[in-house]
Amino acid sequence: MDDRASALLTAERPFAICGPCVIESRDHAVAMGNAVAEAAKSAGVAAAFKASFDKANRTSVTSYRGPGLRRGLEILGEVRAATGLPVLTDIHHPNQAGRAADTCDILQIPAFLCRQTDLLAAAGRTGRVVNIKKGQFLAHDDMRHAADKVASTGNERILLTERGSSFGYRNLVVDFRGVARMQKLGYPVVLDVTHSLQLPGSAGGSSGGEPEFIGTLARAGAACGVDGVFLEVHDNPAVALSDGSTALRLDRLGPLLDGVARIRRLAAGLGACRESG
Repeated sequence: MDDRASALLTAERPFAICGPCVIESRDHAVAMGNAVAEAAKSAGVAAAFKASFDKANRTSVTSYRGPGLRRGLEILGEVRAATGLPVLTDIHHPNQAGRAADTCDILQIPAFLCRQTDLLAAAGRTGRVVNIKKGQFLAHDDMRHAADKVASTGNERILLTERGSSFGYRNLVVDFRGVARMQKLGYPVVLDVTHSLQLPGSAGGSSGGEPEFIGTLARAGAACGVDGVFLEVHDNPAVALSDGSTALRLDRLGPLLDGVARIRRLAAGLGACRESG
């Protein structure tokens, strides 16, 4: 399998990781993948497609989880072939790492599992890029330990993702000082915009959210110099089978990525001026 994730990581910043929370169907995933590819191309940013084959951390036992490992990976393989994009998916158990790596370019460690040594090591041993989401309960500096567990396998192809910190009950906040702190660890830092706007458990059996602030948070992240943005997108968030309450409407993705890229380039230029002056 060709190595598409390296091109993503070496591209001019920022890059984007976008897609629906969970695979809903083969046709929907392929259509969403093509739309993400087109939006990223229009904005001039590198992108990866993301979707989960299993959402093992849903609030309610009755919530839709996805098509499962075998069928989910088949669909992600079709998306990869159809779009030309690198593909990212979550893994929840060490024995999923190798199978997911046969199809996907980036393996994602969910925030709730970012301290799970066996899971991190299994992902690292695949040689794929590993995206570690920072737990809502974890200090930014402590992400060095999660990264070290992956790097101990000889794999330093690591992304660190900020997705908000718990602030009381059912609320998350983004402390942008954490972006700089995690960047000092030597790995690209991604801002998960849409999950940072969740209100966990606030909708009874599912999470609520504040999608009206997606643009605000994405632009703020770009100004603070994040290396990438993570955005869950859906063509009709009102009927999404998971996390529709914070998904960005698909037709807004291109303009948002264009704005983020412009702000990120401006921020980088201002930083270069300060260093030279």
